[in-house]
Amino acid sequence: MSQFVAELIGTAILILLGQGVVANAVLRQTKGEGAGWITITWGWGMAVFVAVFVVGRFSGAHLNPAVTLGLAIAGKFEWAGVPGYVVAQMIGAMTGAAVAWFLYRPHFAATTDPAAKLAVFSTGPAIRSTPENLATEVVATFVLVFGVLFLAAPEVGLGALDALPVGLLVFAIGMSLGGTTGYAINPARDLGPRIAHALLPIPGKRDSDWGYAWIPVLGPLAGGAIAALAYRALG
Repeated sequence: MSQFVAELIGTAILILLGQGVVANAVLRQTKGEGAGWITITWGWGMAVFVAVFVVGRFSGAHLNPAVTLGLAIAGKFEWAGVPGYVVAQMIGAMTGAAVAWFLYRPHFAATTDPAAKLAVFSTGPAIRSTPENLATEVVATFVLVFGVLFLAAPEVGLGALDALPVGLLVFAIGMSLGGTTGYAINPARDLGPRIAHALLPIPGKRDSDWGYAWIPVLGPLAGGAIAALAYRALG
């Protein structure tokens, strides 16, 4: 499997399972309706575990432009590979989002709240306040990438053997820091599904909240870069 295909497939699995657990918890007439925040954060953590385990040996399983950027700044990944990885991650994120939407189509139709439909695809703040929302994404992604840099095997990335620790790291971030913004901590995870939300024929949907969309992109990229610089300074 090529690195491009591995990143695409891995990110698609990540979003399929992560978006799937949100859909199961917030859409109407599902088996998991009302399951709550712990279910969502655990589901995302296990989504990361599965995706990393599947493609880790092929691409390092970055699955996240902030991780790719952080590994490049830290000297653990070649800069020439960054654009291809990011493109694969974006395509994979949109693909996973579209598949999850298809599987839950009857439940999107049964759900009358447009905000809940958008929440399946992308993050949004519990209280909209740009400084705090941006800072949360920066700090949460700093924790993610800083942790990843210590978990990752040299010059490889996350690697399949590190799949469970990385999944638990994402779970911990979600439980502790996710209540403010929904913890995107991954530009592809938020932007890819947000684009899918805008394009897909979802009945009764609202706009895709493009006014907020820059925060879960810029915040994670900044947090990943700062984490890499801190890692190099400590190294």
